Amino acid sequence: MIDLTQDIQYVKGVGPNRAILLRKLGINNLEDLITYYPRNYEDRGKPISIIDAQDEEEVLIEGVVVSKINEIRTRRRNMTIYKLIVRDETESCVMIWYNQAYLKSLFKIGQKCRFFGKISKKAGKIEMNSPVYDFEGKDRNTGKIIPIYPLTYKLKQNTIRKIIETGLKLIENDKLEETLPDYILKENNLIDINSAIKKIHFPENFEDFSKARKRLVYEELMNMQILLLSLKNKYSKKEEGIRFSKSAKMSDVINALPFKLTKAQLRVLEEIDRDMESGKVMNRLLQGDVGSGKTAISMIAGYKAVKSGYQMTIMAPTAILAAQHLESFEKTLAPFGIKCELLVGSITKKKKEDILERLKNGEIDILIGTHALLEENVVFKNLGLVVTDEQHRFGVRQRGIISSKGNNPDVLVMTATPIPRTLALILYGDLDISIIDELPPNRKEIKTHIVRKAKEQGLNSFVREQIKQGRQAYIVCPLVEDSEEIEANSVMKMAEIYQNQVFPDLKVEYLHGKMKAKEKDAIMEDFKNGKIDILISTTVIEVGVNVPNASIMIIENAERFGLAQLHQLRGRVGRGEYESFCFLKCEGKSEIARQRMNVMKETNNGFIISEKDLELRGTGEFFGTKQHGLPEFKIANLFEDIKILKAVQETALKVINEDPYLEQEKNEKFKKFVEKRFNERLEI
Repeated sequence: MIDLTQDIQYVKGVGPNRAILLRKLGINNLEDLITYYPRNYEDRGKPISIIDAQDEEEVLIEGVVVSKINEIRTRRRNMTIYKLIVRDETESCVMIWYNQAYLKSLFKIGQKCRFFGKISKKAGKIEMNSPVYDFEGKDRNTGKIIPIYPLTYKLKQNTIRKIIETGLKLIENDKLEETLPDYILKENNLIDINSAIKKIHFPENFEDFSKARKRLVYEELMNMQILLLSLKNKYSKKEEGIRFSKSAKMSDVINALPFKLTKAQLRVLEEIDRDMESGKVMNRLLQGDVGSGKTAISMIAGYKAVKSGYQMTIMAPTAILAAQHLESFEKTLAPFGIKCELLVGSITKKKKEDILERLKNGEIDILIGTHALLEENVVFKNLGLVVTDEQHRFGVRQRGIISSKGNNPDVLVMTATPIPRTLALILYGDLDISIIDELPPNRKEIKTHIVRKAKEQGLNSFVREQIKQGRQAYIVCPLVEDSEEIEANSVMKMAEIYQNQVFPDLKVEYLHGKMKAKEKDAIMEDFKNGKIDILISTTVIEVGVNVPNASIMIIENAERFGLAQLHQLRGRVGRGEYESFCFLKCEGKSEIARQRMNVMKETNNGFIISEKDLELRGTGEFFGTKQHGLPEFKIANLFEDIKILKAVQETALKVINEDPYLEQEKNEKFKKFVEKRFNERLEI
């Protein structure tokens, strides 16, 4: 059997230097290499007549060389241009290359060649810039469908194609083991894994490509569903859940709140109340836009749990957010005699021991914390309600670990990442779904503007004016430090510019994920307390502290972020009484970049934005699959492949209902996959 874990460095044609570049693309071994799928294809199979070629069109033409290469030196930029005239029976075309002296000895008059490139029609002349070519009888670059791969700096398409060809040759003799059960392949008319891998990289025609893609997409989505449903079986025990008391009324807290809940919040609370009193284990996903009031709902549910004689825990992704929750919970629930406490990694050993002791004795009603809650020594006296905030930051497995600290506690999963409902039903198949689709009436709409380089100075003047009035600003950058590979502004570079040149008289600080937790928390605390005017940061502030005084969000290189992420970042402002603004600094000139920025400008509705994000950008990291421990989508696109996804879910449910622990021989391949993913057995 072929060793798919073979280090990429030792694949023929790679070596240590190329291995470094390939690792940047996530290609570490042979398996990564053969599953590094093309992002696009160029049909270089059928030549057309030169006369039929359209301006700006990429075409394949076949012709005879009718001139020697003409070498033209230019003073500007110290460039040398090489021109070659090629003719077919209809017209002639000038081939143009730059600074490629070796071409002079390659072409001879009378030679028949093929050229592929973009046509340019100028003043009656037909030209092709920097074409790829093949001499008669050769078909390395033309005469077929050519895969186009996502690349990194210094790695060329030809290079990665050759390396992938080598990788595929390695598995030609020593075949890959089939990964889907035979009955699934037959029922769905899917081709085998070896044919699919070969044809997805080098299809002979587009029918080959369609069959290969269908097979690989089906497998990715099927494995995801089988994994989710298997985990549901593993972590949800069959005994009855808690029946919370009817006399612990949510209305006690609702009536004491200093603000009115929206109709959407009240509807969601009714659903949760019904779940909590039903005696069935609640597993509910609460989706709500940034600032829609999810925390208030978790507090009210917590009140019901505590007044029914149980403890509650809420797990947040950052210490800052956990501390913010503690502040809100204490303010609302302390008048009802409910004791809340905070457990984060940075507290002293002595304090931690004290908290754990009181938790075990039942002296703490609500424990709020970070991943620290998952530790074995965190023991509850009577845990009844588990809340995870920002679900996309936590795995299904982590949810299971914290739930196991109680006896079938109810689970509420909260997220501010809006997911289109149809997809949420499929991705979170093990959860009921509640949606807060309404913002509180006091939430101000954030005005969003697209800013080009020419308008930067005006924006800086506006920021200064706002800060004079007492406001604060966030500036978000895509990188921590400058990179040779990515043309984008970094936190360190922008901090230097803003601190020393643009706003030397203001308090400008920076923040990024590589800093120590204590340092990050201290800076966020200073920003919250108004000691910092401008905070320059990476997306580490995407899930963060509530700063009502921050009214400006500037996002550098906005085209480099997904729409859902831009929406999350925008939601950091507009949390107080002041008019708030989001400025998207964008130099992207593509049609997709323009469309995406316009979506942000036109709507504040996270669900509309999430639909558009999927449509324009594809799945990517939209669902945070890496954090979930779920299969990462290398080829499936949940927007394009929704039909396959629905069909897959039906089949997966049938498989798991018939064989909950994948014990039947026919499902052995599914079981192997699930065990490989989690390196543990499925039986409870």
